[in-house]
Amino acid sequence: MSERIRSHKDLKVWQDAMRLVELTYKLARRLPADERFGMVSQMTRAAVSVPANIAEGHGSNYRRVFLNHLSVSRGSLMELETYLLLTVKLGYMQEDQLREIGAVMDSVGRMLNGLIRALKQPRSEHKS
Repeated sequence: MSERIRSHKDLKVWQDAMRLVELTYKLARRLPADERFGMVSQMTRAAVSVPANIAEGHGSNYRRVFLNHLSVSRGSLMELETYLLLTVKLGYMQEDQLREIGAVMDSVGRMLNGLIRALKQPRSEHKS
């Protein structure tokens, strides 16, 4: 990686996670009004948690803390996936309406897994 990471905003995973939040809000607006305080609230909270935890963890000076926040982000991603699958099962969405968000979720998940693996590698200059 030739570019220097100065803040969480330089991380591709954070950038894509922010796109995921945008897509989630767009989809959530299509859900019935009676889901506003149910599934809509849960979906958007889970989506926002993904980039928020990446940012919070990156802001820490400790690798362990960053790894913990990345794990929370990954959990929130799985939570969001569950809500999206439920929108199909409940007849609120069709599977084809979830293709774009599904692709972004897959990408974010792969990047989170890769970052977690990389941070678990021992580095003598960054022990925490």
